[in-house]
Amino acid sequence: MSDDRLWAPWRLGYIQGKDPPATDAAREVAWLPGADPTCFLCLGAADRDERASLVVARGAHTIVMLNRYPYNNGHLLIAPLAHLATLDQLTPDVQLELIETITRYTDLLSQRMNAEGFNIGLNLGRVAGAGVPGHLHWHIVPRWSGDTNFMPVIADLRVIPQSLDALLDVLRGEG
Repeated sequence: MSDDRLWAPWRLGYIQGKDPPATDAAREVAWLPGADPTCFLCLGAADRDERASLVVARGAHTIVMLNRYPYNNGHLLIAPLAHLATLDQLTPDVQLELIETITRYTDLLSQRMNAEGFNIGLNLGRVAGAGVPGHLHWHIVPRWSGDTNFMPVIADLRVIPQSLDALLDVLRGEG
């Protein structure tokens, strides 16, 4: 094996279980009713510094954010703005906007990143793998032919070839 190094500094906090702080006193945060100040999705919904919270876009009822610890380049989270834990709490308007947003962003990832397929899913409840069981969110993970290689098998590691900051620019049409 070679001693080449792959640099992925954003993974260390996740590996060590040290997520970024929920709030930064220097940032303007206007919490929505019912928000949980310890929830990064609620912070994204309330934070005026969208780049710091990795917010791609907002709708009337939804938010699109980059996954801080992506499984693949372009990994997005689609969530209701409200801190809701179960599907039966979603109103028909929120349900419709969620599916429309998922559709819009799979199209956008196809166009801007040439994604060839997607894994789209929701982990409902902690036992199902939800890292934030109190705030529903769907994962959109873009896929490409050959995007799996020897790295996960040999080195137990994935390579993400683009910074989150550069990805925000691409998805917002700024880069």
